Amino acid sequence: MIKRNIIIAFIVLFSINAYSQQIFSGSKYPLVDFRSPLDIVPPALAGSFGELRANHFHSGMDYRTNQREGYPVYAIADGYISRLRVQNSGFGLALYINHPNGFTSVYGHLQRFNPKIAQQVKAIQYQKKSYEIDEFPNSIQIPVRKGDVIAYTGNTGSSGGPHLHFEIRDTKTEATINPLLFGLEIPDNISPVIYSMYVYRLNKRPFNEFIPKQYFQVIGGAGTYHLNKVSTINLSGEVGFGIITTDKHNGASGTNGVYSIELELDGKLVYVSALEKFSFENSKAINSHIDYPTYLNTKRSIQKSFVDPGNPLKIYSNLVNNGRIEFTDGALHKLKYTVTDGAGNKSTLAFNVQANAAAVINVPEPAAGSLSFSYANQNEFNNDAVKVIIPKGSLYNDLNFVYKRLPKPPGNAYSEVHQIHNTLTPLHSGFELWIKADSALNKYKEKALIVNTGRSSQGGYFENGYVKAKPRNFGSFFIAIDTIPPTIIPVNIADGKSMAGIGKMSFKIRDNLSGIKSFNGYIDGKWILMEFDTKTASLWHTFDDRTPPGKHTLEVIVTDMKDNNKNYTITFYR
Repeated sequence: MIKRNIIIAFIVLFSINAYSQQIFSGSKYPLVDFRSPLDIVPPALAGSFGELRANHFHSGMDYRTNQREGYPVYAIADGYISRLRVQNSGFGLALYINHPNGFTSVYGHLQRFNPKIAQQVKAIQYQKKSYEIDEFPNSIQIPVRKGDVIAYTGNTGSSGGPHLHFEIRDTKTEATINPLLFGLEIPDNISPVIYSMYVYRLNKRPFNEFIPKQYFQVIGGAGTYHLNKVSTINLSGEVGFGIITTDKHNGASGTNGVYSIELELDGKLVYVSALEKFSFENSKAINSHIDYPTYLNTKRSIQKSFVDPGNPLKIYSNLVNNGRIEFTDGALHKLKYTVTDGAGNKSTLAFNVQANAAAVINVPEPAAGSLSFSYANQNEFNNDAVKVIIPKGSLYNDLNFVYKRLPKPPGNAYSEVHQIHNTLTPLHSGFELWIKADSALNKYKEKALIVNTGRSSQGGYFENGYVKAKPRNFGSFFIAIDTIPPTIIPVNIADGKSMAGIGKMSFKIRDNLSGIKSFNGYIDGKWILMEFDTKTASLWHTFDDRTPPGKHTLEVIVTDMKDNNKNYTITFYR
Protein backbone atom coordinates (compact mmCIF):
# COMPACT_ATOMS: atom_id res chain seq x y z
CA MET A 1 0.00 0.00 0.00
CA ILE A 2 2.89 2.36 0.81
CA LYS A 3 4.48 1.63 -2.59
CA ARG A 4 1.15 2.33 -4.32
CA ASN A 5 0.83 5.71 -2.52
CA ILE A 6 4.37 6.65 -3.56
CA ILE A 7 3.56 5.90 -7.20
CA ILE A 8 0.34 7.95 -7.01
CA ALA A 9 2.19 10.87 -5.43
CA PHE A 10 4.87 10.62 -8.10
CA ILE A 11 2.25 10.77 -10.87
CA VAL A 12 0.46 13.71 -9.24
CA LEU A 13 3.76 15.59 -8.93
CA PHE A 14 4.42 15.28 -12.65
CA SER A 15 0.76 16.01 -13.49
CA ILE A 16 1.11 19.41 -11.85
CA ASN A 17 4.33 20.07 -13.78
CA ALA A 18 3.06 18.79 -17.13
CA TYR A 19 0.70 21.67 -17.84
CA SER A 20 2.79 24.58 -16.63
CA GLN A 21 4.01 25.26 -20.19
CA GLN A 22 2.19 27.87 -22.23
CA ILE A 23 -0.27 26.82 -24.94
CA PHE A 24 0.41 29.65 -27.36
CA SER A 25 -2.58 28.93 -29.64
CA GLY A 26 -5.07 29.40 -26.80
CA SER A 27 -6.61 25.96 -27.51
CA LYS A 28 -7.99 23.85 -24.67
CA TYR A 29 -7.42 20.09 -24.44
CA PRO A 30 -9.14 17.54 -22.16
CA LEU A 31 -6.82 16.43 -19.34
CA VAL A 32 -8.66 13.40 -17.92
CA ASP A 33 -10.32 11.67 -20.89
CA PHE A 34 -7.40 9.50 -21.97
CA ARG A 35 -5.41 6.71 -20.32
CA SER A 36 -1.91 5.62 -21.38
CA PRO A 37 -1.74 3.31 -24.42
CA LEU A 38 0.70 1.06 -22.52
CA ASP A 39 1.01 -0.28 -18.98
CA ILE A 40 4.81 -0.08 -18.88
CA VAL A 41 5.79 1.75 -15.67
CA PRO A 42 7.47 4.16 -15.63
CA PRO A 43 6.83 5.23 -19.23
CA ALA A 44 9.83 6.48 -21.22
CA LEU A 45 10.18 7.98 -24.68
CA ALA A 46 12.52 7.17 -27.54
CA GLY A 47 11.12 10.16 -29.44
CA SER A 48 9.07 13.19 -28.43
CA PHE A 49 6.37 15.09 -30.29
CA GLY A 50 7.78 17.59 -32.79
CA GLU A 51 11.29 16.19 -32.50
CA LEU A 52 13.51 17.15 -35.43
CA ARG A 53 13.80 14.32 -37.96
CA ALA A 54 15.10 14.12 -41.52
CA ASN A 55 12.59 16.01 -43.72
CA HIS A 56 9.83 16.01 -41.08
CA PHE A 57 8.83 16.77 -37.52
CA HIS A 58 8.09 13.67 -35.47
CA SER A 59 4.31 13.47 -35.45
CA GLY A 60 3.79 11.69 -32.11
CA MET A 61 5.49 10.13 -29.11
CA ASP A 62 7.58 6.97 -29.38
CA TYR A 63 7.05 4.88 -26.25
CA ARG A 64 9.99 2.65 -25.34
CA THR A 65 9.13 -1.04 -24.95
CA ASN A 66 12.31 -2.36 -23.30
CA GLN A 67 13.70 -3.35 -26.71
CA ARG A 68 11.00 -6.01 -26.94
CA GLU A 69 7.87 -6.63 -28.97
CA GLY A 70 4.51 -7.97 -27.84
CA TYR A 71 3.34 -5.61 -25.08
CA PRO A 72 -0.46 -5.10 -25.05
CA VAL A 73 -1.62 -1.82 -26.60
CA TYR A 74 -4.77 -0.34 -25.04
CA ALA A 75 -7.47 1.92 -26.43
CA ILE A 76 -6.93 5.21 -24.61
CA ALA A 77 -10.70 5.92 -24.47
CA ASP A 78 -14.05 4.75 -25.79
CA GLY A 79 -14.57 5.10 -29.52
CA TYR A 80 -14.39 3.08 -32.71
CA ILE A 81 -11.68 1.88 -35.08
CA SER A 82 -11.88 4.48 -37.84
CA ARG A 83 -8.92 3.34 -39.92
CA LEU A 84 -7.10 0.05 -40.50
CA ARG A 85 -3.76 0.51 -42.21
CA VAL A 86 -1.12 -1.96 -43.32
CA GLN A 87 1.97 -0.60 -45.11
CA ASN A 88 5.28 -2.03 -46.27
CA SER A 89 6.99 0.99 -44.73
CA GLY A 90 5.66 4.03 -42.84
CA PHE A 91 3.70 3.00 -39.75
CA GLY A 92 3.64 -0.68 -40.79
CA LEU A 93 0.61 -2.10 -39.00
CA ALA A 94 -1.43 0.79 -37.59
CA LEU A 95 -4.81 1.48 -35.99
CA TYR A 96 -6.76 4.73 -35.67
CA ILE A 97 -9.55 5.27 -33.11
CA ASN A 98 -12.06 8.12 -33.30
CA HIS A 99 -13.21 9.31 -29.86
CA PRO A 100 -16.44 11.16 -29.00
CA ASN A 101 -14.51 14.21 -27.72
CA GLY A 102 -13.35 15.11 -31.25
CA PHE A 103 -9.89 13.56 -31.21
CA THR A 104 -8.37 10.54 -32.93
CA SER A 105 -5.66 8.33 -31.42
CA VAL A 106 -3.12 6.56 -33.64
CA TYR A 107 -1.03 3.47 -32.85
CA GLY A 108 1.83 2.57 -35.22
CA HIS A 109 4.56 -0.04 -35.86
CA LEU A 110 2.35 -2.74 -34.30
CA GLN A 111 3.45 -6.37 -34.26
CA ARG A 112 -0.10 -7.67 -34.66
CA PHE A 113 -3.72 -6.70 -34.08
CA ASN A 114 -5.97 -8.36 -31.53
CA PRO A 115 -7.54 -11.56 -32.92
CA LYS A 116 -10.89 -9.98 -33.84
CA ILE A 117 -9.31 -7.07 -35.71
CA ALA A 118 -6.65 -9.32 -37.28
CA GLN A 119 -9.39 -11.56 -38.69
CA GLN A 120 -11.14 -8.58 -40.28
CA VAL A 121 -7.90 -7.20 -41.70
CA LYS A 122 -6.99 -10.55 -43.24
CA ALA A 123 -10.44 -10.84 -44.80
CA ILE A 124 -10.02 -7.40 -46.39
CA GLN A 125 -6.56 -8.31 -47.68
CA TYR A 126 -7.90 -11.44 -49.37
CA GLN A 127 -10.87 -9.55 -50.75
CA LYS A 128 -8.61 -6.89 -52.28
CA LYS A 129 -5.74 -9.31 -53.03
CA SER A 130 -3.31 -6.89 -51.46
CA TYR A 131 -1.06 -6.94 -48.39
CA GLU A 132 -1.19 -3.14 -48.14
CA ILE A 133 -4.62 -1.83 -47.20
CA ASP A 134 -6.04 1.47 -46.01
CA GLU A 135 -9.64 0.96 -44.85
CA PHE A 136 -12.07 3.27 -43.06
CA PRO A 137 -14.67 1.30 -41.04
CA ASN A 138 -17.81 3.15 -40.01
CA SER A 139 -18.71 3.98 -36.41
CA ILE A 140 -20.56 0.73 -35.71
CA GLN A 141 -18.25 -1.85 -37.30
CA ILE A 142 -15.44 -2.06 -34.69
CA PRO A 143 -16.40 -0.29 -31.42
CA VAL A 144 -13.83 -0.24 -28.59
CA ARG A 145 -13.95 0.63 -24.90
CA LYS A 146 -11.34 2.42 -22.88
CA GLY A 147 -8.70 -0.11 -21.81
CA ASP A 148 -9.49 -2.73 -24.47
CA VAL A 149 -6.43 -4.51 -25.85
CA ILE A 150 -6.45 -3.54 -29.51
CA ALA A 151 -2.99 -4.73 -30.59
CA TYR A 152 0.56 -5.58 -29.49
CA THR A 153 3.72 -3.47 -29.80
CA GLY A 154 6.12 -4.25 -32.59
CA ASN A 155 8.70 -3.03 -35.07
CA THR A 156 6.85 -3.01 -38.41
CA GLY A 157 7.14 -0.41 -41.16
CA SER A 158 9.94 2.15 -41.04
CA SER A 159 10.61 1.62 -37.34
CA GLY A 160 14.23 1.67 -36.22
CA GLY A 161 13.59 -0.71 -33.31
CA PRO A 162 10.75 -2.04 -31.14
CA HIS A 163 8.50 0.74 -29.82
CA LEU A 164 4.98 2.15 -30.00
CA HIS A 165 4.45 5.22 -32.14
CA PHE A 166 1.47 7.07 -30.63
CA GLU A 167 -0.39 10.16 -31.82
CA ILE A 168 -3.42 12.24 -30.98
CA ARG A 169 -5.01 14.11 -33.88
CA ASP A 170 -7.86 16.55 -34.34
CA THR A 171 -10.50 14.33 -35.97
CA LYS A 172 -11.83 17.09 -38.26
CA THR A 173 -8.59 18.71 -39.43
CA GLU A 174 -6.26 15.71 -38.94
CA ALA A 175 -3.66 18.05 -37.43
CA THR A 176 -1.46 16.11 -35.01
CA ILE A 177 -1.25 17.47 -31.46
CA ASN A 178 1.30 17.07 -28.68
CA PRO A 179 -0.04 14.16 -26.52
CA LEU A 180 1.51 15.68 -23.39
CA LEU A 181 -1.22 18.34 -23.54
CA PHE A 182 -3.87 15.67 -22.81
CA GLY A 183 -2.74 14.52 -19.37
CA LEU A 184 -0.59 11.62 -20.56
CA GLU A 185 2.34 11.57 -18.20
CA ILE A 186 6.03 11.06 -18.89
CA PRO A 187 8.19 11.53 -15.75
CA ASP A 188 10.31 14.62 -16.39
CA ASN A 189 11.98 17.11 -14.09
CA ILE A 190 15.03 17.66 -16.32
CA SER A 191 15.47 21.01 -18.06
CA PRO A 192 16.43 21.21 -21.75
CA VAL A 193 20.09 21.46 -22.72
CA ILE A 194 21.33 24.39 -24.82
CA TYR A 195 24.55 23.50 -26.65
CA SER A 196 25.35 26.43 -28.92
CA MET A 197 24.11 29.69 -30.37
CA TYR A 198 24.57 31.12 -33.88
CA VAL A 199 24.37 34.61 -35.36
CA TYR A 200 23.36 35.02 -39.02
CA ARG A 201 24.31 38.25 -40.85
CA LEU A 202 21.14 38.54 -42.94
CA ASN A 203 21.40 42.17 -44.04
CA LYS A 204 17.92 42.02 -45.64
CA ARG A 205 18.90 39.11 -47.92
CA PRO A 206 16.99 35.83 -48.31
CA PHE A 207 18.44 33.09 -46.14
CA ASN A 208 20.68 30.66 -48.05
CA GLU A 209 23.96 28.76 -47.73
CA PHE A 210 25.99 31.93 -48.41
CA ILE A 211 24.70 33.93 -45.42
CA PRO A 212 27.66 34.40 -43.02
CA LYS A 213 27.16 32.93 -39.55
CA GLN A 214 29.10 32.95 -36.31
CA TYR A 215 29.24 30.12 -33.78
CA PHE A 216 29.16 30.68 -30.02
CA GLN A 217 29.74 27.88 -27.54
CA VAL A 218 27.24 27.74 -24.69
CA ILE A 219 28.08 26.49 -21.19
CA GLY A 220 26.07 26.02 -18.02
CA GLY A 221 23.43 23.62 -16.76
CA ALA A 222 20.47 23.13 -14.41
CA GLY A 223 18.41 25.47 -16.56
CA THR A 224 20.86 28.41 -16.73
CA TYR A 225 23.25 28.90 -19.63
CA HIS A 226 25.60 31.59 -20.91
CA LEU A 227 28.06 32.13 -23.75
CA ASN A 228 31.53 30.76 -23.13
CA LYS A 229 34.16 33.53 -22.74
CA VAL A 230 31.90 36.10 -24.41
CA SER A 231 30.10 38.82 -22.46
CA THR A 232 28.93 41.02 -25.34
CA ILE A 233 28.60 40.41 -29.09
CA ASN A 234 29.24 43.36 -31.43
CA LEU A 235 26.78 43.36 -34.34
CA SER A 236 25.57 45.68 -37.06
CA GLY A 237 22.66 45.60 -39.50
CA GLU A 238 19.96 42.96 -39.78
CA VAL A 239 20.69 39.79 -37.83
CA GLY A 240 19.03 36.45 -37.11
CA PHE A 241 19.79 34.00 -34.31
CA GLY A 242 19.66 30.25 -33.96
CA ILE A 243 20.35 27.61 -31.31
CA ILE A 244 20.99 23.91 -30.90
CA THR A 245 18.95 22.47 -28.05
CA THR A 246 17.56 19.08 -26.97
CA ASP A 247 15.65 17.61 -24.05
CA LYS A 248 15.76 14.47 -21.93
CA HIS A 249 13.16 12.90 -19.66
CA ASN A 250 13.71 10.93 -16.47
CA GLY A 251 14.81 7.30 -16.50
CA ALA A 252 15.39 5.49 -19.79
CA SER A 253 14.57 8.46 -22.01
CA GLY A 254 16.55 9.11 -25.16
CA THR A 255 17.66 12.55 -26.36
CA ASN A 256 14.44 14.21 -27.50
CA GLY A 257 13.12 17.48 -28.87
CA VAL A 258 11.97 20.57 -26.98
CA TYR A 259 8.48 22.04 -26.85
CA SER A 260 9.03 25.78 -27.32
CA ILE A 261 11.76 28.32 -28.03
CA GLU A 262 11.29 32.00 -27.14
CA LEU A 263 13.62 34.88 -27.95
CA GLU A 264 13.34 38.23 -26.18
CA LEU A 265 14.95 41.53 -27.14
CA ASP A 266 15.18 43.98 -24.26
CA GLY A 267 12.41 42.15 -22.40
CA LYS A 268 10.00 41.89 -25.37
CA LEU A 269 9.31 38.74 -27.37
CA VAL A 270 10.43 38.87 -30.99
CA TYR A 271 10.12 35.16 -31.80
CA VAL A 272 8.28 32.10 -30.45
CA SER A 273 8.09 28.59 -31.89
CA ALA A 274 5.93 26.04 -30.05
CA LEU A 275 5.38 22.46 -31.15
CA GLU A 276 1.83 22.22 -29.91
CA LYS A 277 0.40 20.91 -33.18
CA PHE A 278 1.06 20.89 -36.92
CA SER A 279 -0.46 19.72 -40.19
CA PHE A 280 1.16 16.83 -42.03
CA GLU A 281 1.27 18.70 -45.33
CA ASN A 282 3.57 21.25 -43.66
CA SER A 283 5.89 18.81 -41.90
CA LYS A 284 8.59 19.00 -44.59
CA ALA A 285 8.94 22.70 -43.73
CA ILE A 286 11.25 21.53 -40.96
CA ASN A 287 13.87 22.21 -43.63
CA SER A 288 12.92 25.88 -43.45
CA HIS A 289 12.70 25.87 -39.65
CA ILE A 290 16.30 24.68 -39.35
CA ASP A 291 19.52 25.83 -41.02
CA TYR A 292 19.17 23.25 -43.81
CA PRO A 293 22.59 23.74 -45.47
CA THR A 294 24.35 23.20 -42.14
CA TYR A 295 22.23 20.12 -41.46
CA LEU A 296 23.16 18.57 -44.82
CA ASN A 297 26.85 19.30 -44.32
CA THR A 298 27.25 18.47 -40.63
CA LYS A 299 23.99 16.80 -39.40
CA ARG A 300 23.74 19.55 -36.76
CA SER A 301 20.16 20.83 -36.37
CA ILE A 302 20.28 24.57 -35.72
CA GLN A 303 16.77 25.87 -35.06
CA LYS A 304 16.59 29.30 -36.64
CA SER A 305 14.85 32.02 -34.64
CA PHE A 306 13.71 33.86 -37.75
CA VAL A 307 11.06 32.69 -40.19
CA ASP A 308 11.45 32.40 -43.96
CA PRO A 309 8.63 34.17 -45.85
CA GLY A 310 7.55 30.97 -47.64
CA ASN A 311 7.48 28.82 -44.50
CA PRO A 312 3.87 27.55 -44.11
CA LEU A 313 4.22 26.25 -40.54
CA LYS A 314 1.74 27.58 -37.97
CA ILE A 315 4.02 26.95 -34.98
CA TYR A 316 5.19 30.57 -34.71
CA SER A 317 3.82 33.49 -32.71
CA ASN A 318 4.86 36.87 -31.27
CA LEU A 319 6.97 37.53 -34.35
CA VAL A 320 8.53 40.95 -34.83
CA ASN A 321 9.84 41.37 -38.38
CA ASN A 322 9.76 37.55 -38.65
CA GLY A 323 12.47 37.38 -36.00
CA ARG A 324 14.98 39.47 -37.98
CA ILE A 325 16.51 42.05 -35.64
CA GLU A 326 18.09 45.39 -36.65
CA PHE A 327 21.15 46.56 -34.69
CA THR A 328 21.72 50.07 -35.99
CA ASP A 329 21.15 52.34 -32.97
CA GLY A 330 24.58 52.08 -31.32
CA ALA A 331 22.97 50.89 -28.09
CA LEU A 332 23.55 47.88 -25.82
CA HIS A 333 20.75 45.30 -26.02
CA LYS A 334 19.83 42.41 -23.76
CA LEU A 335 18.67 39.17 -25.40
CA LYS A 336 17.36 36.03 -23.77
CA TYR A 337 16.38 32.60 -25.02
CA THR A 338 13.88 30.56 -23.02
CA VAL A 339 13.59 26.90 -24.01
CA THR A 340 10.77 24.82 -22.52
CA ASP A 341 10.09 21.08 -22.67
CA GLY A 342 6.75 19.27 -22.72
CA ALA A 343 6.60 19.14 -18.93
CA GLY A 344 7.22 22.87 -18.44
CA ASN A 345 10.90 22.62 -17.41
CA LYS A 346 12.76 25.69 -18.65
CA SER A 347 16.30 26.65 -19.59
CA THR A 348 17.50 30.18 -20.36
CA LEU A 349 20.41 31.67 -22.26
CA ALA A 350 21.02 35.39 -21.72
CA PHE A 351 23.57 37.49 -23.62
CA ASN A 352 24.26 41.08 -24.63
CA VAL A 353 24.55 42.64 -28.09
CA GLN A 354 26.27 45.93 -28.74
CA ALA A 355 25.04 47.62 -31.92
CA ASN A 356 28.33 48.65 -33.50
CA ALA A 357 28.57 50.09 -37.02
CA ALA A 358 32.14 48.79 -37.30
CA ALA A 359 30.92 45.18 -36.95
CA VAL A 360 29.50 44.93 -40.48
CA ILE A 361 29.92 41.62 -42.35
CA ASN A 362 28.74 41.79 -45.94
CA VAL A 363 26.71 39.08 -47.64
CA PRO A 364 28.20 37.75 -50.91
CA GLU A 365 26.55 38.88 -54.14
CA PRO A 366 24.50 36.35 -56.15
CA ALA A 367 26.39 34.16 -58.63
CA ALA A 368 26.85 35.64 -62.09
CA GLY A 369 24.24 34.36 -64.52
CA SER A 370 21.74 33.31 -61.86
CA LEU A 371 18.04 33.93 -62.35
CA SER A 372 15.86 35.62 -59.75
CA PHE A 373 12.96 33.38 -58.64
CA SER A 374 10.26 34.57 -56.24
CA TYR A 375 9.00 32.29 -53.47
CA ALA A 376 5.51 33.77 -53.96
CA ASN A 377 5.13 32.68 -57.61
CA GLN A 378 5.46 29.69 -59.90
CA ASN A 379 8.89 29.80 -61.55
CA GLU A 380 10.07 28.19 -64.80
CA PHE A 381 13.36 27.61 -66.58
CA ASN A 382 13.66 26.28 -70.17
CA ASN A 383 16.30 25.53 -72.76
CA ASP A 384 16.57 23.10 -75.67
CA ALA A 385 17.35 20.13 -73.39
CA VAL A 386 15.51 20.66 -70.14
CA LYS A 387 12.45 22.25 -68.55
CA VAL A 388 12.06 23.06 -64.86
CA ILE A 389 8.76 24.10 -63.23
CA ILE A 390 8.87 25.07 -59.55
CA PRO A 391 5.28 25.42 -58.33
CA LYS A 392 4.12 28.24 -56.13
CA GLY A 393 4.59 27.27 -52.49
CA SER A 394 7.65 25.09 -53.02
CA LEU A 395 10.31 27.75 -52.32
CA TYR A 396 10.74 29.04 -48.78
CA ASN A 397 12.76 32.09 -49.88
CA ASP A 398 13.45 34.07 -53.02
CA LEU A 399 16.12 32.23 -55.00
CA ASN A 400 19.00 33.10 -57.29
CA PHE A 401 18.55 30.03 -59.49
CA VAL A 402 21.61 28.42 -61.10
CA TYR A 403 21.65 25.81 -63.88
CA LYS A 404 24.60 23.90 -65.39
CA ARG A 405 24.82 21.47 -68.28
CA LEU A 406 27.34 18.67 -67.79
CA PRO A 407 28.57 15.79 -69.99
CA LYS A 408 26.71 12.50 -70.25
CA PRO A 409 28.00 10.05 -67.63
CA PRO A 410 29.32 6.62 -68.66
CA GLY A 411 27.11 3.54 -68.55
CA ASN A 412 23.34 3.58 -68.32
CA ALA A 413 22.65 7.17 -69.48
CA TYR A 414 20.45 8.59 -72.24
CA SER A 415 20.99 12.32 -71.74
CA GLU A 416 23.48 14.83 -70.48
CA VAL A 417 23.59 15.62 -66.77
CA HIS A 418 21.52 18.66 -65.80
CA GLN A 419 22.46 20.40 -62.56
CA ILE A 420 19.28 22.00 -61.24
CA HIS A 421 20.48 24.56 -58.70
CA ASN A 422 21.99 22.70 -55.70
CA THR A 423 21.02 20.30 -52.94
CA LEU A 424 21.55 22.89 -50.18
CA THR A 425 18.31 24.73 -51.02
CA PRO A 426 15.25 22.95 -49.56
CA LEU A 427 11.96 22.58 -51.40
CA HIS A 428 8.55 22.08 -49.85
CA SER A 429 6.78 20.18 -52.63
CA GLY A 430 9.51 19.40 -55.15
CA PHE A 431 9.42 20.46 -58.81
CA GLU A 432 8.64 19.21 -62.29
CA LEU A 433 11.62 18.19 -64.42
CA TRP A 434 11.59 17.39 -68.14
CA ILE A 435 14.79 16.13 -69.75
CA LYS A 436 15.18 15.76 -73.54
CA ALA A 437 16.07 12.16 -74.39
CA ASP A 438 18.75 10.89 -76.76
CA SER A 439 17.47 9.17 -79.91
CA ALA A 440 18.99 5.93 -78.59
CA LEU A 441 16.23 5.83 -75.97
CA ASN A 442 13.49 5.14 -78.54
CA LYS A 443 13.41 1.35 -78.12
CA TYR A 444 13.50 1.69 -74.29
CA LYS A 445 10.86 4.42 -73.87
CA GLU A 446 8.70 2.35 -71.54
CA LYS A 447 11.69 1.63 -69.30
CA ALA A 448 12.93 5.24 -69.01
CA LEU A 449 13.22 7.15 -65.77
CA ILE A 450 15.21 10.02 -64.29
CA VAL A 451 17.98 9.38 -61.78
CA ASN A 452 20.28 11.68 -59.85
CA THR A 453 24.05 11.39 -60.03
CA GLY A 454 23.92 9.08 -57.04
CA ARG A 455 21.92 6.73 -59.31
CA SER A 456 18.82 7.08 -57.14
CA SER A 457 15.54 6.83 -59.04
CA GLN A 458 13.32 9.90 -59.24
CA GLY A 459 10.66 7.98 -61.18
CA GLY A 460 9.39 9.33 -64.47
CA TYR A 461 7.81 8.50 -67.82
CA PHE A 462 8.50 9.19 -71.49
CA GLU A 463 6.31 11.69 -73.35
CA ASN A 464 6.85 13.70 -76.57
CA GLY A 465 10.62 13.25 -76.61
CA TYR A 466 11.12 14.04 -72.91
CA VAL A 467 11.34 11.97 -69.76
CA LYS A 468 9.30 13.72 -67.08
CA ALA A 469 9.52 13.31 -63.30
CA LYS A 470 8.90 15.19 -60.06
CA PRO A 471 12.06 15.16 -57.89
CA ARG A 472 11.55 16.26 -54.30
CA ASN A 473 14.88 18.07 -54.09
CA PHE A 474 17.26 19.99 -56.32
CA GLY A 475 20.32 18.17 -57.64
CA SER A 476 21.96 16.80 -60.79
CA PHE A 477 19.89 14.49 -62.99
CA PHE A 478 19.97 12.44 -66.19
CA ILE A 479 17.90 9.81 -68.00
CA ALA A 480 18.51 6.09 -67.39
CA ILE A 481 16.55 2.92 -68.08
CA ASP A 482 15.52 -0.04 -65.93
CA THR A 483 15.26 -3.31 -67.86
CA ILE A 484 16.40 -5.59 -65.05
CA PRO A 485 13.70 -7.49 -63.12
CA PRO A 486 13.71 -7.77 -59.31
CA THR A 487 15.41 -10.70 -57.57
CA ILE A 488 13.65 -13.38 -55.52
CA ILE A 489 15.81 -15.43 -53.15
CA PRO A 490 14.06 -18.28 -51.29
CA VAL A 491 15.09 -18.53 -47.65
CA ASN A 492 13.47 -21.73 -46.36
CA ILE A 493 11.69 -23.27 -49.34
CA ALA A 494 12.85 -25.12 -52.45
CA ASP A 495 11.41 -27.16 -55.31
CA GLY A 496 10.08 -30.48 -54.00
CA LYS A 497 10.62 -29.60 -50.33
CA SER A 498 8.25 -30.73 -47.60
CA MET A 499 7.03 -27.74 -45.58
CA ALA A 500 5.12 -29.95 -43.11
CA GLY A 501 5.56 -28.54 -39.61
CA ILE A 502 6.98 -25.25 -40.94
CA GLY A 503 4.74 -22.28 -40.19
CA LYS A 504 5.73 -19.98 -43.03
CA MET A 505 7.76 -19.73 -46.21
CA SER A 506 10.20 -16.83 -46.56
CA PHE A 507 12.03 -14.95 -49.31
CA LYS A 508 14.29 -11.95 -49.81
CA ILE A 509 13.24 -9.64 -52.66
CA ARG A 510 15.11 -6.64 -54.06
CA ASP A 511 15.17 -4.37 -57.11
CA ASN A 512 18.20 -2.69 -58.67
CA LEU A 513 16.81 0.73 -59.60
CA SER A 514 13.17 1.76 -60.00
CA GLY A 515 11.90 0.01 -56.85
CA ILE A 516 9.39 -2.73 -56.13
CA LYS A 517 5.87 -1.97 -57.30
CA SER A 518 4.04 -5.17 -56.35
CA PHE A 519 4.42 -8.73 -55.12
CA ASN A 520 1.89 -11.56 -55.37
CA GLY A 521 1.88 -15.19 -54.42
CA TYR A 522 -0.34 -18.02 -55.66
CA ILE A 523 -0.74 -21.55 -54.29
CA ASP A 524 -2.47 -23.89 -56.70
CA GLY A 525 -3.45 -20.85 -58.75
CA LYS A 526 -5.19 -19.05 -55.84
CA TRP A 527 -3.93 -15.75 -54.45
CA ILE A 528 -2.30 -15.93 -51.02
CA LEU A 529 -1.37 -13.23 -48.55
CA MET A 530 2.32 -12.35 -48.76
CA GLU A 531 3.66 -9.99 -46.10
CA PHE A 532 6.62 -7.70 -46.66
CA ASP A 533 9.09 -5.81 -44.47
CA THR A 534 10.96 -3.09 -46.38
CA LYS A 535 13.74 -2.73 -43.77
CA THR A 536 14.91 -6.31 -44.18
CA ALA A 537 13.63 -6.93 -47.75
CA SER A 538 11.78 -9.92 -46.26
CA LEU A 539 8.71 -11.43 -47.94
CA TRP A 540 6.79 -14.28 -46.33
CA HIS A 541 3.53 -16.22 -46.27
CA THR A 542 2.14 -17.79 -43.09
CA PHE A 543 0.38 -21.05 -43.86
CA ASP A 544 -3.24 -21.49 -42.79
CA ASP A 545 -6.07 -23.91 -43.53
CA ARG A 546 -6.20 -22.64 -47.11
CA THR A 547 -3.18 -24.89 -47.75
CA PRO A 548 -4.10 -28.44 -46.64
CA PRO A 549 -1.66 -31.40 -46.52
CA GLY A 550 -0.46 -32.68 -49.89
CA LYS A 551 1.33 -31.51 -53.01
CA HIS A 552 1.03 -27.88 -54.08
CA THR A 553 2.30 -25.51 -56.75
CA LEU A 554 3.67 -22.11 -55.77
CA GLU A 555 4.15 -19.06 -57.94
CA VAL A 556 5.61 -15.78 -56.62
CA ILE A 557 5.63 -12.75 -58.95
CA VAL A 558 7.52 -9.55 -58.09
CA THR A 559 7.19 -6.50 -60.36
CA ASP A 560 9.20 -3.26 -60.31
CA MET A 561 8.08 0.27 -61.17
CA LYS A 562 9.02 -0.24 -64.83
CA ASP A 563 6.96 -3.45 -65.06
CA ASN A 564 9.92 -5.81 -65.12
CA ASN A 565 8.65 -9.11 -63.69
CA LYS A 566 10.42 -11.90 -61.83
CA ASN A 567 8.61 -15.24 -61.44
CA TYR A 568 9.52 -17.99 -58.99
CA THR A 569 7.62 -21.26 -59.57
CA ILE A 570 8.05 -24.57 -57.70
CA THR A 571 6.12 -27.47 -56.19
CA PHE A 572 6.18 -28.22 -52.46
CA TYR A 573 4.48 -30.49 -49.96
CA ARG A 574 2.53 -29.91 -46.75
